This record gives sequence, structure tokens and C-alpha cells, in this order.
Amino acid sequence: MRSRGWAGATPSSDEEAIARILDAVDEVVAEHGPAIRLADVARRLGVTRQTVYRYFPNADALLVASAMRAVDGFIDQVVEHVSGVNDPVTALVGCVSFAVETLTGDPQLENLLSRRQDGEAVTSLTSDTAKAFCLSFFRRLDVDWQLHGFDSALLEELAEMTLRTVQSMLTDPGQPIRKGAALRGFVARWLGPAILYPRVTSLLIHEHDEAGALTD
Repeated sequence: MRSRGWAGATPSSDEEAIARILDAVDEVVAEHGPAIRLADVARRLGVTRQTVYRYFPNADALLVASAMRAVDGFIDQVVEHVSGVNDPVTALVGCVSFAVETLTGDPQLENLLSRRQDGEAVTSLTSDTAKAFCLSFFRRLDVDWQLHGFDSALLEELAEMTLRTVQSMLTDPGQPIRKGAALRGFVARWLGPAILYPRVTSLLIHEHDEAGALTD
């Protein structure tokens, strides 16, 4: 933990440092809009850019983390929405559908996901920060991911695919906009097979190994 700056009050932990950085991000965005730089945040905190770089690699990561923190209470709602659901397809389809219906029209996310500056691509929800947040959310669900064939690498890929699905449906919901059962059915048809794939593959490999053992 760097002792310089921080307005003379050094954070006592990395968690406190991150929280104070994101507080500064919120203040800068409120005053100047989302076109922020790490230097703006560092100046607000009285630290060097390198101090902010320690926790966030770029301005997009700052904005994504700020948006994710803003919807943290919403994540609690999502987890409650699928509480007790053990099936990964049912749980994730419920989560994605609930997220899309609830977050559509949210001004902070819309501003973040549609922002372009100097020809840059729009902010992505698939940054390392967003994926880490999504993985922590997955672990709060009542799903035994390992039982369904997901190791850490596959679970990270599923987090990315889930975030890509949510981002796509928020930025381009289609016409007519799907809601309720229509939305859940659409997500289940196209995201569901991807969730089932690891379990089906592991079962096929197991059956093949058993068949081979019987013929030896």
C-alpha cells in the first residue's frame, strides 16, 4: 500500500483503496461525464496514476467497476430471484432474463455501453473486472458447477458468454422487444445448450471409456 497521497489518510487495505478509487470515479463522472482519464481520478485522490494502475488497468475498467458496484444491490435481487434453483440452465436463464428486463433503460449502463470517444470502441462488459465480478456472482448461486462439468476455465468462459449475451441484449434488444416468457424462451434456446455442453461432453467421454473397458 502506497503511503503517499490519499489526502493524508492512507487506506488500511486494498478493499478500502478500491472503494475510495471508485468513489472518486463516481464524483468525476457526476461532474464531467463518463469521458474520464485515470489522471483525473488520481488527481482527485491526491495519488499518482501508478497507484490507480495498481488496481485498474485503464479508464474503461474504472467505469465498468463503478457500474458493477452501482448494481450490487441488484445482484442481490438476482440471486434471490433464483434462490434454491440447482439446475444451471434454469438458474442462468432466469438470471440473464431478469437482468435484461431490469437493466434495460438504466441510464448509467446505457451511457457506459454506448459511449464512444475519439473513435474508440464502446466499453465492454467482458473486461477482466467484469468477468471477475460475474464469477463471484456465479459462486453465490445454488448450482454445483463442478457436478455439471465446469472447471475454473470453463466457468470463466461461461461468465464471458453470459456477459456478452447481457451486453448484446441491452444495447440491441431487437424488435419487438422480448419480455417475460418470450425472453426466457429465447435465452433458454440459445444459451441453454452452451450451459449443457460440458456436462453432456463429460458423460459421453465417460460412456466411451466404459464401453472401451468392456471390449478390452
